[in-house]
Amino acid sequence: MVENRLSRRHFFYGALLAGPIPRGGFGSVPSLKAAGYKSPNEKLNLAAIGAGGQPGADLRAAQAGIENVVALADVDWERGAPSFKRFPQATRYRDYRRMLDRQAKEIDALIVGPPDHMHATAALHCMQLGKHVYLEKPLTRTAWEARLLTQAAAKYNVATQMGNQGYSHDATRVAAEIFWSGEIGEVREVHAWTGLASWPQGMTKVPAPTPIPDTLDWDLWLGGAEARPFTTGDEEYRQFVTKRAARGRPGGTPDFGFYLPFNWRGFYDFGSSLIGDWGIHILGPANWALQLHPKYLISVECVKKDTLPPFTFPDELTIRYDFGPRPGMPPVSVYWYHHAGGDPYTPPGMTVEEARKIPGEGPQVGPVRGQGGFVPGSGGARPAAASRPVRLGYNSIFVGSKGYLGTSGRGEDVGLLPGKRWAEYKLPDPYLTRSPGASTGSNHAAHCRDFIRACKGGEPACSNFSIAGPFTEWLVLGAAAVHADGKLMWNNDKCEFTNHREVNKWVKPVFRKGWEIAL
Repeated sequence: MVENRLSRRHFFYGALLAGPIPRGGFGSVPSLKAAGYKSPNEKLNLAAIGAGGQPGADLRAAQAGIENVVALADVDWERGAPSFKRFPQATRYRDYRRMLDRQAKEIDALIVGPPDHMHATAALHCMQLGKHVYLEKPLTRTAWEARLLTQAAAKYNVATQMGNQGYSHDATRVAAEIFWSGEIGEVREVHAWTGLASWPQGMTKVPAPTPIPDTLDWDLWLGGAEARPFTTGDEEYRQFVTKRAARGRPGGTPDFGFYLPFNWRGFYDFGSSLIGDWGIHILGPANWALQLHPKYLISVECVKKDTLPPFTFPDELTIRYDFGPRPGMPPVSVYWYHHAGGDPYTPPGMTVEEARKIPGEGPQVGPVRGQGGFVPGSGGARPAAASRPVRLGYNSIFVGSKGYLGTSGRGEDVGLLPGKRWAEYKLPDPYLTRSPGASTGSNHAAHCRDFIRACKGGEPACSNFSIAGPFTEWLVLGAAAVHADGKLMWNNDKCEFTNHREVNKWVKPVFRKGWEIAL
């Protein structure tokens, strides 16, 4: 039983996440200080690989008006311009390798956030130089790369954090504590979902090449990916996007570039679509509470897809992950949906109105949901008010033998279903250490500063690579499963599928010559 297992104070994640704050406070863990970490009162010298967009936001949150920013690298200087302006004292580079060659000695930690296909390459290079790394989510594009970074963080003894900020929110931890209390009994199913991607997918033709902007080094952007001409798209592509929008499918404006600045997430070679983009957020509470790990994974199956485009992910799909028993818990099947319209799962015999929270009643965990700007189930795209379907208010449901638990956003809200059960519920005593930062909004700033504390000798960050690596590993296997029909059997020791060898090229990538990586 789960209740019996909880008598053991530390499990799975060990003493890093469970139990009280160290007596000396955060920053007092001797093993980290002995490794040469800075004092909490010293300033870090930060650098960034990817200076615009999300990594630029990460850098601002990590720097917090306190730390030094000494170097910035971005292959697209137009994209990086806001950070270049914000930190004029930082040396600018196009090639992060040149930045590390020239300034490694003065850099303590890096914010790493290029497109997903370059995550492992850039992060590994930094760790091999003994640098602390905050790496945007998902940790990597493929499972093999995720395992490599897990091993690298242990080998090089550096502070790490993946950018899934929901892990720093109290609600994610409360969800685990409610489940561990035995409130909903044994969980054998989890259903989690998002809407449709906020970028175009489903293209069947690559447009003719167009001139490369002067601000962009396209070859460096491709990095380890197979070489191909640059294109912003053509009239046929723009019409595709326009027609897609008319059918209610999000995907930017007609002049949204074919690959850049954001569409790359939907391409097999560069991203993992919403599986890695939002699955890494939405399935966070389930990963934590149910102790999901690839060593317990039995199989992965894409049980539904509306199409199989030649080079981008399908719009609509369902992935099923089957895990065997974990300590004190039975086997569990985790379902992940890209779903248009309403909720793909509602508890049997329960209406949406019954399932939803009763406004103003029941425990409030952290801020009111929505402060982070996310509408659950929208895939990051906020639909017009008139077109919004009535939804549960949750985007992940734990199906227990004694009831249902739901979470929403990035794990920033939690509740029991039906709403009347939550209205009468009293939270269990806290079990997990709370984030030292405020649990507000999307929790981005707290998550980044959690990393900074780890860099200065504090407790390992809550989504350090020993946790984020295995989580990403099992999750992005769903992106590989899209390429096959039927159940794919997982061999964890060999890090491969045993019954469909062809799909393993989406488990371990082939790198362009000169970009190969290894420990």
